[in-house]
Amino acid sequence: MGFRTLDNIGDVKGKRVLVREDLNVPMDGDRVTDDTRLRAAIPTVNELAEKGAKVLILAHFGRPKGQPNPEMSLARIKDALAGVLGRPVHFINDIKGDAASKAVDALNPGAVALLENTRFYAGEEKNDPTLAAEVAKLGDFYVNDAFSAAHRAHVSTEGLAHKLPAFAGRAMQKELEALEAALGKPTHPVAAVVGGAKVSTKLDVLTNLVAKVDHLIIGGGMANTFLAAQGVDVGKSLCEHELKDTVKGIFAAAEKTGCKIHLPSDVVVAKEFKANPPIRTIPVNEVADDEMILDVGPKAVVALSEVLKASKTLVWNGPLGAFEIAPFDKATVALAQQAAALTKAGSLISVAGGGDTVAALNHAGVAKDFSFVSTAGGAFLEWMEGKELPGVKALEA
Repeated sequence: MGFRTLDNIGDVKGKRVLVREDLNVPMDGDRVTDDTRLRAAIPTVNELAEKGAKVLILAHFGRPKGQPNPEMSLARIKDALAGVLGRPVHFINDIKGDAASKAVDALNPGAVALLENTRFYAGEEKNDPTLAAEVAKLGDFYVNDAFSAAHRAHVSTEGLAHKLPAFAGRAMQKELEALEAALGKPTHPVAAVVGGAKVSTKLDVLTNLVAKVDHLIIGGGMANTFLAAQGVDVGKSLCEHELKDTVKGIFAAAEKTGCKIHLPSDVVVAKEFKANPPIRTIPVNEVADDEMILDVGPKAVVALSEVLKASKTLVWNGPLGAFEIAPFDKATVALAQQAAALTKAGSLISVAGGGDTVAALNHAGVAKDFSFVSTAGGAFLEWMEGKELPGVKALEA
């Protein structure tokens, strides 16, 4: 995958650089409650500012549906962004037009300005070329630093890349390099952990992975559907019985490609889904009719740890059990800690992504020990599905 980065942009002193960031942060009133996405913008924004560029930040915030909405104005996060960047941030209440152009002209080289919410404009999500041309008038270069929005073909994520010289920002570059190492040109053997509630939401992921990885570890409610397809009675566990034939097709595809699918040999069951209920840890074929599988058992965790020890690359999306409620977090925590230890020892490249996954790895205390953890949700999932992401495609050299 060849793409242009800031290393290719040349001299930007006094130049206007439109930078697409993901600043769609959670807020409580006027307070940003999680500044992870703001901090992700630091390397690109500060590098360009220090090189003397006029840095013009484009971003969306919420779902205003093509209409201005004061509650979703990016003016609300200007001060928080300035605090994170450690430099002043101007606010320009438009993304096009004479007033915006004059405001940009008034900026000194090295200044940073945050433009208004791109989704205040109906043409943004339609990738309207007319809007793209108008926004492009404000810039000399375009930098996309928002992988989490790269699966959308919007003006600010894709359209501008065809109007101006386009480059990947540092956060985007880091993400793309990590993903290339994980599934593009990985070091084999490759293991993938795929968890979550339903097979139906990850059919494309599973179909893509069985053609690319050596070991596919299935967890969460999805594993119950796989077990049921093999004739295991899963009691009253969450299970998509109607997808048994689909799952059998995945087994068949895996057999053709030499991908080994790993399912739990023992499980943790309870009659109620609540914190710390009476539980049993049993072989997978001993689930009673009134019990539900809520986690992978300890023997299975040991076996899966051995799979990771024999692997060189790991891709992880989704928890193994109902990790939000104790004690059903044990398998996810144990395997995540094993992956982290192997990564720290230098024997495993580990890449993880997706909202639940990030939460699970933070819960296990190991997110910082993985090679790379993507905070992108939909974009990470579409990448795992093998789909072309328009915001990335537009940056290819």
